[in-house]
Amino acid sequence: MSIQILQYEFLGPIKLDEWGPPMEKVVYLIMSRSKDTFNILYVSDCEKTEDAGFFTKNPNFKPWIDKSGSEKFLYLAIYPMFDSPPEHRKLVVSKIISHYKPLCNVQEIPEDKPDYIIKPQFDSENNPPFSCPCCGSEMKLEKTLEKSSIFKCPECGLSDSKLNS
Repeated sequence: MSIQILQYEFLGPIKLDEWGPPMEKVVYLIMSRSKDTFNILYVSDCEKTEDAGFFTKNPNFKPWIDKSGSEKFLYLAIYPMFDSPPEHRKLVVSKIISHYKPLCNVQEIPEDKPDYIIKPQFDSENNPPFSCPCCGSEMKLEKTLEKSSIFKCPECGLSDSKLNS
């Protein structure tokens, strides 16, 4: 059995208490099951383990049980990445955390940041006034972004943008 998460095909899910070592170079999901639905509670990676208590000794084990309601509802799915460096596994983990926002990875969910910067004030040196090409009125600065400024005509409503110099 397998489960598709993003573009990755994970083996499982199997009941967590049925898992046994070894495990090497994988990304793993801890999931809770509710009827026919699996919800991702936690995602991480593992370089190598021979420890049978790998999951029960994890500091998140109790929160996994709390979120699933019982240990019998915990499942494991793994994505083997035998020839991959740790950075590649971390990238897969990060993508899954960003997309699914697992409840037990909340401290690891990256904060969404805009890909633009709004400058706090108008600089008349960098953005001198100019006339509206439509009606000839003076264009007013509406918003200054990192690399450009947006102007709007107060008379006719025409908008225009200029690159910041």
